[in-house]
Amino acid sequence: MQAALAAEVISFEIMSEQKIRVGISQGDINGIGLEVIIKTFQDPAILELCTPIVYSSQKTASAHRKMLNIEDFSFNYMRAGEQPNPKRVNLENCYEEDVPFEPGQQNANGGKYALISLQAACDALEKKEVDVLVTAPIDKHTIQSDEFKFAGHTEYLQLRFGNPSSLMLLVSDELKVGVVTGHIPLAQVAASITSDAICAKLSLLNQTLLTDFGIRKPKIAVLGLNPHAGDQGTIGKEEAEIVIPAITRAKAQQIMAWGPYPADGFFGTGAFRKFDAVLAMYHDQGLIPFKTIAFSTGVNYTAGLKIIRTSPDHGTAYDIAGKNQADETSFRNAVYLACDLFRKRNEYQELSENPLKITLLKKERS
Repeated sequence: MQAALAAEVISFEIMSEQKIRVGISQGDINGIGLEVIIKTFQDPAILELCTPIVYSSQKTASAHRKMLNIEDFSFNYMRAGEQPNPKRVNLENCYEEDVPFEPGQQNANGGKYALISLQAACDALEKKEVDVLVTAPIDKHTIQSDEFKFAGHTEYLQLRFGNPSSLMLLVSDELKVGVVTGHIPLAQVAASITSDAICAKLSLLNQTLLTDFGIRKPKIAVLGLNPHAGDQGTIGKEEAEIVIPAITRAKAQQIMAWGPYPADGFFGTGAFRKFDAVLAMYHDQGLIPFKTIAFSTGVNYTAGLKIIRTSPDHGTAYDIAGKNQADETSFRNAVYLACDLFRKRNEYQELSENPLKITLLKKERS
């Protein structure tokens, strides 16, 4: 019995040490996507962790590299179905046509080829040719088409991979922030904030902290909707009628949630450091303080999906596209986080199936 368990533990450890195959969509070809991708993988050390496969074309990638005057870098070009080189940065040609690279231009080509790349990367995920997905930034306007009628990556991936819901979660070393409402107009936020919606996002957030981040008893802070969290009903009743009942329900489900906290003072005093994550009511309420604290290092993680997807926490940055000025830190961190989440999720699943595995391994090695 013990020998069998030990063999399973060793098998698990070997699996954990295997290089993770990272599928990467190129984003808008007229933005900084390929620039931050190339800069990230100029450091060969990252290839010890993962095997990257970028979904683009040789012509598009060469045009970027030439314009950026980056000479000490090359891709291993491959066609669909070919095996990637585990010691190289791989690029799968998902289109052949010669597409003009027009840095900083918001046009139809940017959206069309961003979608082709995204679809190819998602196809690879479904075929298990890659383990995780990292997406470079898209332009949410130019990508709109008959095939893409979504507010962004999050909504597209949720439908594509058959998830009933998901959670936009911004992640940095200091802070994790999720949002109840994502890419919707501000005028629609108040009507979209319900106790059911808050409870659903709290459940997703709690679960991802457990399974994907390995936090045993996560503590979650919940922000109020109104200034000063309603000031006891003086500036709005949503806290008393919607938010507090949702927190009460969550606690009854063994979710350690507290609040509602006024958003301004909560971040201004550093109170967020006492919690493992924060649930904001709407996009800017959570993302403005997050990007103020961790703009160049933060990562966007789509929690609650069957697959793992991360992205940098910035956009296409048309204003600096093609100028070799983009900071790749956020994209690099997105690659690192995707790999870490993949390992943590697998570890959680293994331990859930048989918690004796790690205990036995520790005893045998002590």
